[in-house]
Amino acid sequence: MAASVEVRDLEHAYGANRVVRGLGFTLDTGQIGCLLGPSGCGKTTVLRCLAGFEPISAGTIALSGRAVSEPGRLTPPEHRRIGMVFQEYALFPHLTVAGNIGFGLSQRAAPERAERVAEMVAMVGLAGADNVYPHELSGGQQQRVALARALAPEPDLLLLDEPFSNLDIDLRERLSIEVRAIIKRSGTTAILVTHDQHEAFSLADEIGIMHGGRIEQWDTAYNLYHRPATRFIADFVGQGVFVRGVATGPRHLATELGELDADQPLPLAGGEPVDVLLRPDDIVHDDDSPWHAEIAGKAFRGAHFLYTLKLESGTQVLSLVPSHHNHAIGEKIGIRLAIDHVIAFPAAV
Repeated sequence: MAASVEVRDLEHAYGANRVVRGLGFTLDTGQIGCLLGPSGCGKTTVLRCLAGFEPISAGTIALSGRAVSEPGRLTPPEHRRIGMVFQEYALFPHLTVAGNIGFGLSQRAAPERAERVAEMVAMVGLAGADNVYPHELSGGQQQRVALARALAPEPDLLLLDEPFSNLDIDLRERLSIEVRAIIKRSGTTAILVTHDQHEAFSLADEIGIMHGGRIEQWDTAYNLYHRPATRFIADFVGQGVFVRGVATGPRHLATELGELDADQPLPLAGGEPVDVLLRPDDIVHDDDSPWHAEIAGKAFRGAHFLYTLKLESGTQVLSLVPSHHNHAIGEKIGIRLAIDHVIAFPAAV
């Protein structure tokens, strides 16, 4: 599959402030990528560079095999065949749904334009709403109109800038799944920028975790969660706690909850203190286990409780337990480790 987006050694600075540092990734045609990271990590700046709103000081951006950004050379946004969906939707209040979707199709003949608008209205699930105005729509419906408008001219690349941040959490999760389906049906390559990992996991095929202007790992959601390349990613993605242990061999370590075997050699010397990442799904409730922990907190999640457990050392860990195991705060329960991917880093000072 051909690369639709190729970014190599990208650098960008505002004056003396280097915001993006040696960043690179590729995205195949028809794939959905995501730049995920905390505020200030540089992800929105990368999106603006991709769109052609910002020049770059080093590196190359190529779209569909054509270099569009290099130092001293900038292809304007209108010549990049890019569609954009903004955080605030930016719909035209005086235009109907059909008018908004067809806004970028003025160069097409009227019958062709009408056919494309009808196709997009159906694709985003708004059939019958052609003549409705934006203020008559819900937030989720407005988002779909913005998406349809961006996809209508058949762009080579779709950019989505924090597209769900104005929506409530339940609608955000449901709509992100719907938006993924719509983009996949269109066959358009897309890049999402967000600080919300649930959005990233729901929408993207591949995700780049950004930190300090760099991508620390470009990978699938599964690998980012279970095989984080750096301590920052391990801490940023998902829920988890670091528990102190000791490396006892190239692939072995010991913790207060027993010994563990890593599936990859550990970058640690024998006898060296380590911090072991424990996710809530790594700790299983087991009444027959020799290890016990005190319930220090609990949060009901429907099918599960998320328990905060206090170990003998005083360290607190998290555990997802089926909700028919309803234990009281202060109660002690048996637990054991059930880890498929052992992740450990040199102990923090």
